[in-house]
Amino acid sequence: MGSDLFGSYAESSCAALVVASISSFGINHEFTPMLYPLLVSSVGIIACLITTLFATDFFKIKAVDEIEPALKKQLIISTAVMTVGIALVSWLGLPYTFTIFNFGAQKTVYNWQLFLCVAVGLWAGLVIGFVTEYYTSNAYSPVQDVADSCRTGAATNVIFGLALGYKSVIIPIFAIAFSIFLSFSLAAMYGVAVAALGMLSTIATGLAIDAYGPISDNAGGIAEMAGMSHRIRERTDALDAAGNTTAAIGKGFAIGSAALVSLALFGAFVSRAEISTVDVLTPKVFIGLIVGAMLPYWFSAMTMKSVGSAALKMVEEVRRQFNTIPGIMEGTTKPDYATCVKISTDASIKEMIPPGALVMLTPLIVGILFGVETLSGVLAGALVSGVQIAISASNTGGAWDNAKKYIEAGASEHARTLGPKGSDPHKAAVIGDTIGDPLKDTSGPSLNILIKLMAVESLVFAPFFATHGGILFKWL
Repeated sequence: MGSDLFGSYAESSCAALVVASISSFGINHEFTPMLYPLLVSSVGIIACLITTLFATDFFKIKAVDEIEPALKKQLIISTAVMTVGIALVSWLGLPYTFTIFNFGAQKTVYNWQLFLCVAVGLWAGLVIGFVTEYYTSNAYSPVQDVADSCRTGAATNVIFGLALGYKSVIIPIFAIAFSIFLSFSLAAMYGVAVAALGMLSTIATGLAIDAYGPISDNAGGIAEMAGMSHRIRERTDALDAAGNTTAAIGKGFAIGSAALVSLALFGAFVSRAEISTVDVLTPKVFIGLIVGAMLPYWFSAMTMKSVGSAALKMVEEVRRQFNTIPGIMEGTTKPDYATCVKISTDASIKEMIPPGALVMLTPLIVGILFGVETLSGVLAGALVSGVQIAISASNTGGAWDNAKKYIEAGASEHARTLGPKGSDPHKAAVIGDTIGDPLKDTSGPSLNILIKLMAVESLVFAPFFATHGGILFKWL
């Protein structure tokens, strides 16, 4: 869990260090400024440890309705503490003025400009997190509208859910665009790399509240299977409902940071491949751009079909057991759990080979056959297309999940008119949630890895592609 966030964390550090190594820090062997990306990460850990004290010691939770606000306050507090931490590190760890590599030239930058780059990424992450929460929490109108659409069946639920997902892309993309423009204007590609680090600097708090929901959910499952009292189940449900919303915030952070990280890695690739400009109007680049924009769709098709085929095998196995093993329905005989677990584990390994091959082989094939210009187009196309699909898929799935929970909980008068469990609106909500699971748990999060891994692989092989790549164009 959280592997996409950890991946972004490592890759943004690598991208920043690669760009810094060809700037005045690297050229003059200035050790402390060279380690600036790692200092930002280190201060983030301390800031998140301080933030934890606010929930455990300073403002203890005494009622169920205080859970979700307390988790959200953790993000705000960690962002505020981190802003102060970045200011100190930028002032103490960086020289007042230095130069940064900027596509063949050296750009003069001041330490306060680098502070602004990290800060804009940090606060853009918070904006993306809260917009994601607005579109996926059942406390707000978007998810309540999706729940209300279940009155007329599953089809309208699916239509409303997809519309919500597409609409939820708008503000996060503007936040990412603003942070890219400001950070690039101030400190070129190094600014973008440290902006990505800024967005991820509060990762410890983000991961803690991301893991909160599944832990509470599993605790509730244990309580139910152990036959514990109804009061305990009510408490775990309340914890799970709060955690479910904050898990969506974690996904928002992951996708936003993946966009900045991929752009930073793209900048590092272009500098290592010694490309001065990437001209979209040239056929070499444009064909790469259009193919790159298609890759996230191909990848999503593979991952969603994999989930569907694994689910199909599981349903067939469960039906077989009900038909052939007497006493399961009455509870006198235990089902064959081992076979079901084997289906899941086998599918999780075998079904990921084709999508993995697509991600790993694309940069190699494009770089060797078509060269670095076409590969730069592929990377840019995959980044632009992948971020949009990832945000949309994650938010659509999260909204459908919480629309179902909204109906089941029956906490408001409106929710009670749609319920209870087993009613037609609830059945429609369950169908939406079932469609949303592969979107929010498989396709959405894994698209981050697609755009980052392609950029990392291209960066590693950049000198080779620049020297020996473009075999087909050499023949033509």
